[in-house]
Amino acid sequence: MNGRKVMRYEVERKFLVAHAGWREQAVSRHRLTDGLVGEFAGGKVRVRLDEERAWLTVKGRREGLSRPEFEYEIPRDEAEDMLRLVCETCLIEKTRHCVPHDGLVWTVDEYGGSLAGMVLAEIELEHEAQVVALPDWLGREVTADARFRQSTLLRLAREAGRPVTLTEVIAAPL
Repeated sequence: MNGRKVMRYEVERKFLVAHAGWREQAVSRHRLTDGLVGEFAGGKVRVRLDEERAWLTVKGRREGLSRPEFEYEIPRDEAEDMLRLVCETCLIEKTRHCVPHDGLVWTVDEYGGSLAGMVLAEIELEHEAQVVALPDWLGREVTADARFRQSTLLRLAREAGRPVTLTEVIAAPL
């Protein structure tokens, strides 16, 4: 191989959360702030900041459960400036909980700010055909539902001028 890094693909499934049974199984949590830098042809660029580090992520168009993903760690002060100067109306605040189940680690995101009250769970897979045991606290799968993309959730909250409820998101036109 000519020294070129192999492209990383993110393979994930996303679900609504039916009840709080996951809380007693959570092993860690951390706060994240995401800023949407831009969207293009089904992809996006975001800046993310947590308690310890900051990074830029470029995600390509989704095909099935997969999409190309590139991440680059960046200086914290630059990420803070991007969030403040570039992403001020496209910010997502959430607490991410790591919840082990059947040999895999699920992430349960509790949103704050303009998406306060929204709770979604995700699992990253090694390949699209991977069989996954679903925890009993999961609700409906929303992987392919455009209403549950973060950019759509942000748009709905901006249009409403307040945090949107799960019922409002489900009622939104596709």
